[in-house]
Amino acid sequence: MNIRVPASHAEAMVSFLQDLVRIPSLSTHEEALAIRLSQEMEQIGFDRVWRDRIGNVIGHIGSGRGPVLILNGHMDTVDVGEVERWRHPPYAGVVEDGILYGRGACDMKSGLAAMVYSVKALLAAGIKLAGDLYAVGVVQEEPCEGLAMRVLMEEEGIRPDFVVLGEPSNLQARVGHRGRVELQVQVHGKAAHASTPELGDNAIYKAARLIFGLELLTPRLGTDPFLGAGSLAVTEIGSRAASRNAIPDCCTLYVDRRLTLGETEGRALAEIQSIINTEEIDAEVQVAEYRATSYTGYECRTKATFPAWVMPEDSPLVQALVRSVKETLGYRPRLGRWGFSTDGAYTAGVANIPTVGFGPGEERYAHTIEDQVRLNDVVSAARVYARLAVELLGIG
Repeated sequence: MNIRVPASHAEAMVSFLQDLVRIPSLSTHEEALAIRLSQEMEQIGFDRVWRDRIGNVIGHIGSGRGPVLILNGHMDTVDVGEVERWRHPPYAGVVEDGILYGRGACDMKSGLAAMVYSVKALLAAGIKLAGDLYAVGVVQEEPCEGLAMRVLMEEEGIRPDFVVLGEPSNLQARVGHRGRVELQVQVHGKAAHASTPELGDNAIYKAARLIFGLELLTPRLGTDPFLGAGSLAVTEIGSRAASRNAIPDCCTLYVDRRLTLGETEGRALAEIQSIINTEEIDAEVQVAEYRATSYTGYECRTKATFPAWVMPEDSPLVQALVRSVKETLGYRPRLGRWGFSTDGAYTAGVANIPTVGFGPGEERYAHTIEDQVRLNDVVSAARVYARLAVELLGIG
C-alpha cells in the first residue's frame, strides 16, 4: 500500500511546520506550541486530542481493539544562542530553495509535523486502523529524555506495543544509541584568606587533579561494536568561597558520561570514586538529579540516568520499518545509531518496548545555528509513518 500526500496537504503541512518553528518552545515553556499542536490535530480530525498533567499533547485515532503504536516527538528545543550568528532569524520559519530554516526545524518540529500529517493521510485515504495510533508531542525531552514518556504511560495508562521516534535520521533507520548519566562531584577544601593560601586547602586545585584523572580514564572506557565507545566530559564547574580574595572551600563539577552497552550507572560512579581514592581527595560523587516545573505546574524530579539500548535487526518492528521505507520511498534504509540520546532511553531501555527511529532532517544540524530540514523529506516521512501504521496495526 503506497499512501500519498496530495500537494494541498503538503502545502498545509509546510505552513503548519512554519508555525511550529515560529513559536519559541524552550523546555518547560512549551505551552504556546502545545496549543498550536492541539489545534492542528483537532482540525485534521483525530478522534480525541488532549493534554496530560505534565503538558504532553496526545492525539488518538483507532478502534481500541488491536495493537498500540505511539509516534513520538518532542515539542521543546534548546535555546538559539547568539541570534546575530544565524544566517536566517531562528524564529522566522524562512523557506529557501525547498529548505526550511529555524530553531527546531531539524530537532524535531519537522518530525512532529510529519507525524500529525501521517494521520491526515490515513484519514484522507479512508483507512480505518484495527489498532490504536497515538501521535504524541512531549515536553522536556531536551534536558531529561524519557521523563515525559514515563508520565504519559504511567498516568495515562497508554501501554504501546511499538514506539517510533521522529528524531532526525535523514530518512534512515535508527535502532539504538548510547545511554548517559549525569554525575555530580563535590570536592571539599579549607577556606583561608587568599593572601595566605598556605593556610587553606584550595578545592579548585584538588578538583583539577580529579579532572586530570578523568582525562586519563577516557581511553579505558567500555566499547561496543555497534554503539561504539563510552565517553565522558566535564561540562560545568563552580566553586564556593567567602569572596574572590578567599580560598574556595568547595568546588562542584558535573560530568556527562555516555554509556555504551555493558556499562552501567554503578560502573560510572565506581570509576570516578576510584580516582578520588587514588588521589586521596576529600570528595563525593553521585548521580545528579533533574528538577523542573512543567508549564502546567507539574513538579518533575528524577535521577539523571538514561540507559543504552539497541533493537535487533530481525525485530518485527525494525523489519516493518525497512519494508515501509522500501515500498514507500524505493530504497532500503541503513540501520544505524544516533549519537545523541532520545526518549528511547525510557521506552526501549527501561520499559522494554520495541522502539525504532525514523525522521526527516540530518543529525548534524541539530542544536546548531544551521538548524534546517528539506521539505520534501518531511512529506516522505509522513508517508512512511502512515504506511508503517497500517502494517503494524492493520485495517479494521
